[in-house]
Amino acid sequence: MKKSDFRNSPASIIPRRDFTKVLAGGVIGAGLVSTSAAPVKSPKKSSPIINNLHHVGGDYHVVMTDDSLNWNERQRAWTNKRNFQYHERQGVKHFTNSMQGAWDLDEMKRWKDDCDQYGMTWEAIRMDSGYIYHKPGSDRDKKLAEVIGNIKKASQVGVKVITMHWTLIPIRRNLKTPGRGGSSYPSFKLEENWKELPVESHGIVDYNDYWERISYFLTNVIPVCEQTDVRMAIHPYDPPGLPRGYQGVDNWDAAPDSVFDSLKKYESIVDSPYNGVQLCLGTIMEGMKNPKTEILPIVKYFAEKGKIYQIHMRNIKGGLHNFQEVYIDEGEADFTEVIRILRDTGYQWSICPDHVPTHPDDPRGYQAFAQAFGYIKGMIDSANSEVA
Repeated sequence: MKKSDFRNSPASIIPRRDFTKVLAGGVIGAGLVSTSAAPVKSPKKSSPIINNLHHVGGDYHVVMTDDSLNWNERQRAWTNKRNFQYHERQGVKHFTNSMQGAWDLDEMKRWKDDCDQYGMTWEAIRMDSGYIYHKPGSDRDKKLAEVIGNIKKASQVGVKVITMHWTLIPIRRNLKTPGRGGSSYPSFKLEENWKELPVESHGIVDYNDYWERISYFLTNVIPVCEQTDVRMAIHPYDPPGLPRGYQGVDNWDAAPDSVFDSLKKYESIVDSPYNGVQLCLGTIMEGMKNPKTEILPIVKYFAEKGKIYQIHMRNIKGGLHNFQEVYIDEGEADFTEVIRILRDTGYQWSICPDHVPTHPDDPRGYQAFAQAFGYIKGMIDSANSEVA
C-alpha cells in the first residue's frame, strides 16, 4: 500500500501481524509483541445500579506545595503531606501525576510508599508526548523502548493507567474572556488567517504520517500493556477539529473528521481492553457544534465498551472553533447525565477536574479545584442516591 493510500484504505490501519514481521530482530524486537492478555472484567450494562467504584480524582494540574517551586519541581513533590491533606479535605484519595523521559523506579517506589502511608491510591501517570515527535527511525525506536520500560515500571508499583496527549503543536488558546466573580476564562477562536500561522517546531506532519506514528506505537505498546495489566488512555488533542494543516500539522482528530470518529478509529487500531481513552469532556466538546447533545453518545459508547480509563470533567461555553473554559457548574454540558451513564456501566476509575478559570486571588487554582472536586463528588453521591 502506498503511503498516499493510507487514509483511504478499508481499515486505515496497519495490522499487528505486519508490525511483528517488520520488528523481528529490530530495536524493539519481536519478543515484545505478544497477544497474551491478563483477564479484564467486562463493563456492566444494566438498569440503574449503585456504583461505589468510580470516584473523584486529583491529577497534576493542582499540587499544593511550596509556591516557590516551578512546575517540574512541583510534579516531583506531589506526595508531600500538605498536598495529600489538601486533597483529602476535598474527598480525594486517588491520584494521577506527570512524568517525563525514562522514569526513576526508585523514586516511584518512594512515591508508592508515601501513598500507602497516607492511605492514598496512585492510580495513573501522564507520560510525555515525546514519542509522537519522531519520524520512523532509530530515535523513534529508542523512545518507544523507553515507553515500554516505563510501562513495566508502572506495573511494578501498581499503577494501572498511563495517559498520553499527543501534542505536535501546543494546546491552543488565544483569548481571555471575563468570567464570574472577576475570574478569567481561557478561550479560543479560530484565526481568520490561520493558514498564515508559522509552522511549529516539529515541522509539517500530514494525515498519513500522523496515523502511521500512532499505529506503530499502539501495535508495539498495547501487547506490553496486556502483559503488565497497565491501560493506555489517549487524551484528545486540545482543541479537536482544527483544520488540517494548522501550523503545519494534520492533527489526528482534525477536521473534516469528527472527534468521535477519530476516537473510534484510534481505539480500533489495536482493539484491546488495554487501549482506550482519557475522556476529556471539555476538550471533546470544543470540537462539537452542539456539545450538549453530542457529548452523551460518546460517553455511552466508550463506557459500554469499558474503554474509558479516566474522565477529565471540564465545562465550556461555545463549541467548535470558538469556546471559553468555564467553571464546572456552568456551560454546555449536563454532567449529571454523564455521571448516570458512568454509574450504570460500572465505570471504576477517576473523574478529575481539569482546567479551571483563573483569578488573582487564586493563582494556583486551589479554590477553583476545591469547588470542582466537591461538585463531582456531590454528583456521584446524588446519582447513587437515586437508586439506593
